[in-house]
Amino acid sequence: MKLIVSGLMVLGLTAALMVVDTQAQGPRWRGGGGWGAGGPYGSLYDAKTIETLSGEVTQVEEITPQRGMGKGVHLTLRTEAETVSVHLGPLWYIERQDIQIAAGDKLRVTGSRIVHGGKPAIIAAEIHKGDDVLKLRDSEGIPMWAGWRRSR
Repeated sequence: MKLIVSGLMVLGLTAALMVVDTQAQGPRWRGGGGWGAGGPYGSLYDAKTIETLSGEVTQVEEITPQRGMGKGVHLTLRTEAETVSVHLGPLWYIERQDIQIAAGDKLRVTGSRIVHGGKPAIIAAEIHKGDDVLKLRDSEGIPMWAGWRRSR
């Protein structure tokens, strides 16, 4: 009887230590701030509405496309036919890229045309600035920042 109680106490102490150790690791990552492919915003990307536009950047801003999402980056692109908002991706990802985009830059943008907030927009898959290419999504619309989930 004494052995069983001692064994249970050791088991209980081990479980308690595991909980404390898990908590000591800090907060766990719980997603991409709503920027993932499967979320409400990511599901707006439609491979059937892909187009390519060329134009000049008139503005680059931080945005929050939908309530509850993390900050992202969008640019305003003036083409010969229109001025359109181009959604690039989450701020944390865009800030870590080698290509910097600023007002006045000439770009070629490929992405999915959507309606966002009642206005036309493009969710960018690829940005060409001169010889540089910023790849943001694959051919199926899966974001590059979600690359660790791409085990197909």
